Amino acid sequence: MPPKSTPKSKPNQNPHFKPGSKVEIMSEEEGFRGSFYTGTVVKATRTSKFIVEYDKLFEDEEGTKPLQETVNEFQIRPIAPREKKREFKFSEEVDAFHNDGWWEGVITEVNEDGNFAVFFRSTKEQIEFGEEDLRLHREWVNGAWKPTLEGEEEEEVKEKENEGSRNKRKLVEEEVTKEVKRRVNKKVPDTTQEKPIESPKDAKFSKGMLVEVSSDEDGFKGAWFAATIVEPVGKDKYLIEYQTLRTEDDSDFLREEIDTVHIRPHPPQTIIIDRFKKLEEVDALYNDAWWVGVVSKVNTFPKYSVFFKDSNEELEFQHSDLRPHQDWINGKWVTPSKALKL
Repeated sequence: MPPKSTPKSKPNQNPHFKPGSKVEIMSEEEGFRGSFYTGTVVKATRTSKFIVEYDKLFEDEEGTKPLQETVNEFQIRPIAPREKKREFKFSEEVDAFHNDGWWEGVITEVNEDGNFAVFFRSTKEQIEFGEEDLRLHREWVNGAWKPTLEGEEEEEVKEKENEGSRNKRKLVEEEVTKEVKRRVNKKVPDTTQEKPIESPKDAKFSKGMLVEVSSDEDGFKGAWFAATIVEPVGKDKYLIEYQTLRTEDDSDFLREEIDTVHIRPHPPQTIIIDRFKKLEEVDALYNDAWWVGVVSKVNTFPKYSVFFKDSNEELEFQHSDLRPHQDWINGKWVTPSKALKL
């Protein structure tokens, strides 16, 4: 605890968030968590917080008084850049404008009429959008947008790159290759294709089948726990047994009845990564579950720093505790877009 004589702190002077700056504000309310709404910075406080005013959210039903809130700095960012025109592709991560806000999703269908089906992991919904309501998903990292606008990032990387860094990277890759060869003694199938791994859309879960189960409980949203199907208990519902969670008296593994919305097959083991890259989307094994995150820093092999957007945390993991992220959408395993590569 600081002494009573500690001088008062000055208001936050982040140059990106001066009073009057247009920003996007992340909501933390139940059902809206992770969505961004446009607004304006009204004032910076002395506690690293900001007073913001929303553009399209109001305090009154008539829509005459814009809503003002006090938010943390991690909840705001500048207005995300956007290409004037872009051809979106299957499996690309995008932001979709829906209910006055921008929501992160992944393109699951490119329709002939020019519209796109977008799947939202947070709500497990799929909604159709026109090109005008989509933008490539970007992250605000250390005061810069990643990826940058198309056509800019290659020049930026070339200017900063030098022969010494290339040699260092080569040495790291060689060490990774040696480590993988020590661990894997059999031939690994080619996994360079970008197409999703097909599976029957209406596949039923059978007794003894290895699956993963998600939860809607606070603090566990987005986590997937390994489990086994015990038996069906009704339409679209199964009794499952967790592989890592135990009963309160620790006498046996925990069993629960779960609906099919929260069950998916165990991800295929055909993708083996020698080395993860910065900004690559991964699943990290933490507290007996797999959590979706983004590699924020490549540390000395075999360690990586992973950032979790939902909790605004950054943790370090071993290579063996990470796997490439995949989504189970409409009976298919879909790999994430490569758009976030540096």
